[in-house]
Amino acid sequence: QVQLVESGGGLVQAGGSLRLSCGVSGRTLSIYTMGWFLHAPGKDREFVAGISWRDGLTYYADSVKGRFTISRDNAKNTVHLQMNSLKPEDTDVYYCAATRSYGSKWQSDFGSWGQGTQVTVSS
Repeated sequence: QVQLVESGGGLVQAGGSLRLSCGVSGRTLSIYTMGWFLHAPGKDREFVAGISWRDGLTYYADSVKGRFTISRDNAKNTVHLQMNSLKPEDTDVYYCAATRSYGSKWQSDFGSWGQGTQVTVSS
């Protein structure tokens, strides 16, 4: 069993930055990939960024490439999402997720999810 807890969300102005964190506990050896998704009410979850838990290989949605950076600290069992140049359209609830799949961008492949953290970007 894997437990995920997000933190770091908040309210910022357009062009500002936030750093989200995801604390990971439980059976971490079962994790192959960690990902960040957004999920606004009434919409499906959308992929934002992913990282290999073991070797640190990263991949991103085109909409955030060059603005967001995903990283992990295996020793501290933590994954981060550095969010720069934020736009109002980035406003959403952001979720941390874990999967045994490799390089996946599909929410159906992620079996463990956190509770989410709210990111609000004002214009």
